[in-house]
Amino acid sequence: MVAEALDPADRLIAERACERLIVEFVHKLDLGDPGDVADLFADDGFWEWAEGDRRIQGRDALRSYFAGRPVDRLSRRICANILVTVTSEATATATSYFTTYRVDGHTGGLVPPRAPTQVGHYEDTLLKVEGRWFLSSRSLHLAFAGPT
Repeated sequence: MVAEALDPADRLIAERACERLIVEFVHKLDLGDPGDVADLFADDGFWEWAEGDRRIQGRDALRSYFAGRPVDRLSRRICANILVTVTSEATATATSYFTTYRVDGHTGGLVPPRAPTQVGHYEDTLLKVEGRWFLSSRSLHLAFAGPT
């Protein structure tokens, strides 16, 4: 089924499900167990940072990679300008902007205001499998960055 043939209500439901998946990703990294982001990816899905020459593929590898973040890392990501394009009944693409604030070695309490660690965007492909949307690929592109 081509995107033009989708019922408008079905398109909106798909767009919303994909938007939620994108927001869940940053929520799990900041407020949940970072390794759980692996559950948002298709079985053979991948996350990549092309400029950093990093590509992590498959749920087990993704879980290990994201769970390996320092336990004393405090981070908050702001995700905005989410644009989902449904390309078929079971596929979509998306672009979203993010800003990351991060402190390693956090021991509690408020952190004084500081500049973001990273500002960039994600380019995603999404896949619907058995009624549920997953990230098939997520590529990170930085416009502004400090040490990672």
